[in-house]
Amino acid sequence: MKAGRGSFFPRPAQNTFFTATNERKNALLLQPRETLSRIVRTTPTGGRNDRAVLQCDKRCVMKARLMADKTLPFDETRIREIISEFPTPFHIYDETAIRENARRLNAAFDWCDGFQEHFAVKANPNPHLIKILKEEGFGADCSSLAELILCERVGLTGEHVWFSSNDTPAGEFVKAKQMGAVINLDDISHIDFLEQHAGLPELVCLRYNPGPLRDGNVIIGDPQQSKYGLTREQLFEAYRLLKEKGVTRFGLHTMVVSNELQTESFVETARMLFELVVEVANTVDVRIEMVNLGGGIGIPYRPEDEPVDLEKVGQGVRDVYDQLIRPADLHPLRVVMENGRMVTGPFGYLVTEAIHHKQTYKNYVGVDACMVNLMRPAMYGAYHHITVLGKEQEAANVTVDVVGSLCENNDKFAIDRSLPQVDTGDILVIHDAGAHGHSMGFQYNGKLRSAELLLKSDGSVEQIRRAETLDDYFATLDFSQL
Repeated sequence: MKAGRGSFFPRPAQNTFFTATNERKNALLLQPRETLSRIVRTTPTGGRNDRAVLQCDKRCVMKARLMADKTLPFDETRIREIISEFPTPFHIYDETAIRENARRLNAAFDWCDGFQEHFAVKANPNPHLIKILKEEGFGADCSSLAELILCERVGLTGEHVWFSSNDTPAGEFVKAKQMGAVINLDDISHIDFLEQHAGLPELVCLRYNPGPLRDGNVIIGDPQQSKYGLTREQLFEAYRLLKEKGVTRFGLHTMVVSNELQTESFVETARMLFELVVEVANTVDVRIEMVNLGGGIGIPYRPEDEPVDLEKVGQGVRDVYDQLIRPADLHPLRVVMENGRMVTGPFGYLVTEAIHHKQTYKNYVGVDACMVNLMRPAMYGAYHHITVLGKEQEAANVTVDVVGSLCENNDKFAIDRSLPQVDTGDILVIHDAGAHGHSMGFQYNGKLRSAELLLKSDGSVEQIRRAETLDDYFATLDFSQL
């Protein structure tokens, strides 16, 4: 087979649970949590297979159920067919789910003329995915020269691109201005810096850091400790300065949370920014034409997490808009966002094979992926759900650490995780790896970054990034003078 295309495999129904070991056990595992404890207390045991499930405590049943809580767009047979063409480890992305999710976000804000989601390229800088999102009406949010050029090559330029960076080199401002991107300044001193090196465009946006006026969250942290953005006082002064220098169009941006699951947080962010829009208009006589609510919409990494209700977010922002912007005669005001994680995160999977087992003071399952492929667990202690293909309905009654081969003790995808018995050769799927997964890869220990595949809407599989080779690793070295 030629590189870039995989075989056609029939696509199963979206988000389908695959084969159960027996119907009774499967029915139990799919019960709501509050029902499970009642079943354990009151249901008489029947056949031998029933007793294996029913004669354990609530915790045992709950652990067993976890394997069925996260769903997949493929099964073991399908993945093994794909592996025959593309060896593990690899990331695979579900095009259908990405498109459906994009349309849902757009629909949640269809009340706002000019709304656009600018996909945070840092989350997954693959041009094939960016092209898909462009087709769904998305723009892009960039923070580096490489990301700008990537978008340019996909055909995204002008105000479809936001450039939000910090500690920015002059050449990156020059490129952003050349592309006509919306330049979002991180500091008041960058006004003169931008003017000196690239010239001030007609439209300039400012990033606001509310400091003590707003709480952050676990990932973003306390805004007062954040290196990003202008203080409230600096914000007003910056608008005055930009106006004096001849800038005629203005934007406002903030980013105060990351991977947030509370709907109210995003509505309160909108309220904070809309109030600023009104105050800036009244005190500085500057009319802000667009507000970027930032990103930060989280995803349910854990099976028990509830996803963000996008429709509720959209309606909540609309209500605040009607309360603040319309009465101030500041309508229309464009509202945009810059999510990354929620756009592709839940629809990407890291597929890896179990290659070793070790029993010392703990039980270890060694896989052929490592933190080069997904560093969030090591870097943040982040939870990523793991499915053992073919064992989705088996009890998760073995406690293991799932580890990679890097010479770092934090190279662990899971610590003290309850899984079904994992055998050598089993295929493990690490969920929610579609954002900040491959993009955060690195080459420590000479590890090579893996391939990326796209499970297309027609059921075929396309390689959208090949795996690195040793030739790639050594390409920047000159051995001739040794």
